[in-house]
This record gives sequence, C-alpha cells and structure tokens, in this order.
Amino acid sequence: MNTPPLLPLHQTWPDDFVARYRAAGYWRGETFPAFLRERAARLGERTAIVDIDQRWTYAQLLERAETIAAGLLALGLQRGDRVVIQIGNVPEFYGVAFGLFLAGLVPVYALPAHRITEIGHFVRKSQAAGYIALQHYDNFDYRTLARELQAQEPALRHVVIAGEDAAEFTPLHSFQPNPALLPTENPDPQSVAFLQISGGSTGLSKLIPRTHDDYIYSFRASNEICGITEDSRYLIALPAAHNFPMSSPGAMGVLYAGGTVVLSRSTLPEKAFELIERERVTDLGLVPPLALLWAQAAPQTARNLSSLRVLQVGGAKLTTEAARRVIAGFRCQLQQVFGMAEGLVNYTRLDDGEDTVLNTQGRPISPDDEVLVVDDHGNPVAQGQSGYLLTRGPYTIRGYHNDDTANARSFTDDGFYRTGDVVQRSAQGYLTVQGRATDHINRAGEKISAEEVEDHLLAHPQVFDVAVVSIPDDFLGERICAFIIPRGEKPKPPALKGWMRERGLAAFKIPDQIVFVDAFETTAVGKTSRKELRARLRTEFLREQSQSSKTATP
Repeated sequence: MNTPPLLPLHQTWPDDFVARYRAAGYWRGETFPAFLRERAARLGERTAIVDIDQRWTYAQLLERAETIAAGLLALGLQRGDRVVIQIGNVPEFYGVAFGLFLAGLVPVYALPAHRITEIGHFVRKSQAAGYIALQHYDNFDYRTLARELQAQEPALRHVVIAGEDAAEFTPLHSFQPNPALLPTENPDPQSVAFLQISGGSTGLSKLIPRTHDDYIYSFRASNEICGITEDSRYLIALPAAHNFPMSSPGAMGVLYAGGTVVLSRSTLPEKAFELIERERVTDLGLVPPLALLWAQAAPQTARNLSSLRVLQVGGAKLTTEAARRVIAGFRCQLQQVFGMAEGLVNYTRLDDGEDTVLNTQGRPISPDDEVLVVDDHGNPVAQGQSGYLLTRGPYTIRGYHNDDTANARSFTDDGFYRTGDVVQRSAQGYLTVQGRATDHINRAGEKISAEEVEDHLLAHPQVFDVAVVSIPDDFLGERICAFIIPRGEKPKPPALKGWMRERGLAAFKIPDQIVFVDAFETTAVGKTSRKELRARLRTEFLREQSQSSKTATP
C-alpha cells in the first residue's frame, strides 16, 4: 500500500504580527515540555491531578508522561507523527497528552462520545499513525471501536489501550522508562503542539492547529483574568478534551499556575458535589444546562460547597434569567465565558458589575484581540447593533489543517477569522451573543452540523427527505429536531435513532425529536434554499407549539 506523504503542520502569522506579539510579551517562547518539567522540579510533591480514586503529584505526572513518551517512541512512532487520543476525565488523559508532547508527537484530541464516524475522520484528516484510548469509559468498550478503526484505516500503525485488558492491542501499562529515547531539545515554540477539533458547523469537525506560543499565552492570560494561582483547585466535569475545560483557564491553566486539577467522571450533581467537598474545590466550569441543574441541586445538598469561589459558564449563551438562577443556587461569583477552539476567548471580569455579568458574555482576553462586527456585506455595523463576529489576534488561528475549502470560507484575506456568531458589542468592548449565522445547533455546548445529521438520515431506506433544525430548549439550550418526509411506511422514531447509533455516530448528534411531514414547500421552479427551509420549518413548528400551549391552557 502506498502511503501518501505526511502533510506538514503549520500555523503562521505574518512577520510583523509575530514581532508585535513577542514585543508585547504575549509569546515568550514557552513550550509544553518545558513548563511541565519546570513545575515538576519546583512543585514535585504538590498534588497536580486528583479524581475519585487517584492522586498524582507534579513529579508523578512528569514521570508517567516520560514513560509514555519513551514507550510510544519505542513502538516506532516518529517525531511529528499525529496520534488520536480518546480518553475521558481520568488522570491518564494528561499523562498521555504530556507524554506525546515530550516525545515530539502531536495529539489529536477526540471526545469520549465520538464513535467510528468521527474517529475515522480524524485519523484520515490528520494522517494519524496512532490511536490511544481507555479500555472502558461510560460503559463503552473502546477496543471494539479500535478494531473497526484498524479495519477501516489500514495506514493506522499503532493502537494503545489503557486498562487491565488491552486484548490484541498494545497495553499502556507495558511501557517502560527509557530516558535515552526522549528528545533532549525543546520544540520550536512556533510549531504546532496539537490538533484541536472544531464544532463542525458544516459537516464533520475541522482540525485546528494550535502552537505552543499561542495556546500557552491564552491560558496564562486567562489565569490572570480568572484569579488562578497555586492555591486554586479546579473541577473538570465537562469532557477534558474540550477546549473550554482545557484552557479557559481549564486544566492547562491550573497546571501552569501550580494548582490542582480535580476530575469528575460524572456530571451528576451529587457525584461532583462529593468531590467539591472532599477536595475543597475553588473553581469550576460548566455549560448552561449543567449549571442550571447543579444550581437547582446545590441548595438541597448535604455537601459543603463553601469552598467555591468562581463558577464559570460557557460553551453556549447563558440567558439573563438563567444567570440569576445560577447565582442564586451557588452563591458564588459567576463568570461568563464565550470562546472558540479556533482562538478568541471572552470573559466577564471578577470585578464587573451585576448588569455586565448577567447580560453579556464578556470581553476579549488580550488588548491585541481585534474584533469586528459586520453586516452581510462585510461593513462594520453601528455600536450596539447586531452583526457577524470576525476576529484575529495572538491566539486565534489563521487556518485549519488540510482543509482549503473551509479556509477560504472561514478566513478573510487579511487574516480575520469568521466565527459564525452573531453578536452585539458595547462601548466597553463587551459582547452579547445573539445566535449563529450558520445552520449550527448548539446542544448543551456541543456544536453540531445540521447538514451532517441530514446526510446520515438520508441514507435510511424509509427517509425520502429530511431537514434538521435547532429548537430552543430550556435544559439543553437547543435540541435537534428532524423533519422527515418518509419513503413509504414511516419508520418508528426509536428504531430510527437506534439505526443512527449503529452507524457509529456520536450520541449527542442523534435527533432529540422527529416530526414527520408530507412535503417541504418549494419555490415556483421547485427549488428551495436549505437554510431558508430550516428557518421556515423552525418558525412554523414554534408557532404551532405556541398555539397548542395556548389552546391547552384552561
């Protein structure tokens, strides 16, 4: 089999921007291997990571990362190879990630919920040479996924499984220390450290190359804004591979500061509250549905939550009334967060007034975050008016990996990233999110392409046509509703959902609601824009729901 040449990884800013960012002190030439080694040398016996039954010091984190790095290189992986990692909220996630950094390998972060459809795409798009996963997580056996992956992607050379029984795959616990195999020099700070995944607004997720310089700056500056120090104990309950719990300021920010990362496998309030009490958690980050659920449970819990200092809410817009409920439930400082894996992150500040915290999603991290709010023609709108958000800056990417079509669509000629968000901007630079410009569903913080879900449903023999839309939901923020024109006999919704799961699709992409219709309206020439169709279906559905609700009211 002829293996295509490995496409180079790069993320490049123009020379004058590089000079400006370095002169301003944003880019300091720091790297992930160097910062971990420094923290381990200085804070060796301090607890770095803890979960329900493990506790790793900084020295142990470095030791395990070095062992993993040596083991991966001993397998024959070469510096610069890409490795997909699919590990949940356990200390091994960070051991593997830093092990890849120390070996000069490039992590490609996948979520535990992803299945063969997404993982196969990541392997192909990144040209990954390896795949590392837990044996089990959330009652799923990843060895079965690994078998499908190897059969589907013969260029994937190595599969490593963390757990007691790796079956036919390489066990992570079999790796042995071998300092002689480890690179002695640090990577170029401007080189790509890892590939993050996009929200997938048009089909499967794009790959986002992040450099050591830009990413470390983002969480170092976030630490200053969010008050993260060596005394911080930050709870990670969202998937660890998500950008929000990784860097805003997330686990990487906390490890950079010398604090403690507390991992929860469960998003159930009482499970997390147990960890908050036991570990005296000071900070945590949640998406709006979880924040509301936890805020409702907090006043009734017997657990002592008094250590909590700051609750961050991001991933989707937190409405004003929802923000009030969160503050009332937790009785700690609320900090709104609005950002994206491509770069720009906004925070309300800890000393902001109540009106700002309740009604905005914050302002950018950096003085050099350039923000434009424009109309359909790319012209700036008046202050306070709604428009499309464009941005560029010292930690916002200039291009996706291996995706010319997405790059042409997503970036302007002068380097601004078209975020796809519709916002208003105040005179003080605070953003209020109004929605999305694309057919993009934000379900509990997971960004899902309507087009991708439609493509899967159209493969079903009993589906003639389909339009997938977002419907407002008090708990999820938005839910997925599929309007289906059946082919012959209507499929049963539970059977249809089960069929989608069998196709290897992440569970969060399965429609929450299925509505059968006889036809979609078209124009006089028999055509209709998918975007217009989705908008019309959404409007009609919400109007019918509203009328039904009024009719049902006595």
